[in-house]
Amino acid sequence: MDATVCHATRTATGRCDWTRTRSRGGYFRNAVYRHWDPYEAIPAELLAQDRERLIDSDWTDEEFRGFRASIAKFGAGEEAVTEDLAPLAIALDDIDDGMFVSSQIYEEAKHAVFFDRYWREVIDPVAEARGIERLPPTDEEFFNDAYVQLFDRTEAAMHRLLEDGENTVHNRVVAYCHYHLAVESVLAQTAYYGYQAQYSDTGPEFDQFEDGTRTELDGLIEGITRIRSDEGRHVGFGMRKVQEHIEAGDVDEVIIRETLQELLPHIAGIVDDGQYDTDFDSTPLVEYASEKLSRRIEIITSRDAELPPRRGAGPDQGRRGGRCRLSRSRGPRDGLVAGDVPTADVGLAGRRALQQ
Repeated sequence: MDATVCHATRTATGRCDWTRTRSRGGYFRNAVYRHWDPYEAIPAELLAQDRERLIDSDWTDEEFRGFRASIAKFGAGEEAVTEDLAPLAIALDDIDDGMFVSSQIYEEAKHAVFFDRYWREVIDPVAEARGIERLPPTDEEFFNDAYVQLFDRTEAAMHRLLEDGENTVHNRVVAYCHYHLAVESVLAQTAYYGYQAQYSDTGPEFDQFEDGTRTELDGLIEGITRIRSDEGRHVGFGMRKVQEHIEAGDVDEVIIRETLQELLPHIAGIVDDGQYDTDFDSTPLVEYASEKLSRRIEIITSRDAELPPRRGAGPDQGRRGGRCRLSRSRGPRDGLVAGDVPTADVGLAGRRALQQ
């Protein structure tokens, strides 16, 4: 670390200036306050209930295979980010930002644990009960070209920061756009939206589920609800950093527009995969992803837009075993931003209470 950075982030003794950190480190403090245990917070009973409901459901084998592939994509993405965010943590020269990204890496590892549990306790047993071949969550069947391209590009954007002379504001903003905005804030948010519509009675209404064909998977929804609570901080942090650099004149907002628009076709290709023979209509999800991306650009480039807060309420009331390596292929996630699913942090019991 050079002398300028040391002066900006450390005291004369070489230690962090904790007075300054406490005053500016709201995202990190919120992460500490909202900690949850991926081994205990989602009860085994809920996962067992999901397992039995899937075994007893009238899903076709192709529908189950499509669902299994979506879980594989999520888990691979969580594991990938646990690795690929490390260059950003190293590249940042502000101790507050570094502390937060360190907490994000930890949280991505927690998310990977949840999807690993779901695979072992739900997916594999259901496949066996249905007479479907059990596959590891890293099997190439689950990852199409659009998925590989998006996450290879994201990895490259992050690792570029470690190359000589490449740790610039421009390249850090491009890295935020790839991961915090495209992957977390658009792709994964779209997938969560679809999960809630299909597997939760608190989700959005899709015409194709009006006839009562929704299969409620409370264990899955409980897990992604807690994950989304974490992702809200991640997305908020990334959006705030990009907006700060725009307002400071460090980068032109056209960089954000061009980067996100370049990535949208890959996102659409993941959402509208069509690999499995099912009756599911992905059109609402593709439209949602496009609208989400446009809204993110609008928020970041507007001086008056409200970003996710640094601080929040108190704690909740109420995977991947092997690594995924296709050409280093990965998977999605995202989180809440102000205005998205207001009950996302209260847990399953809390959501039901709010409905009463």
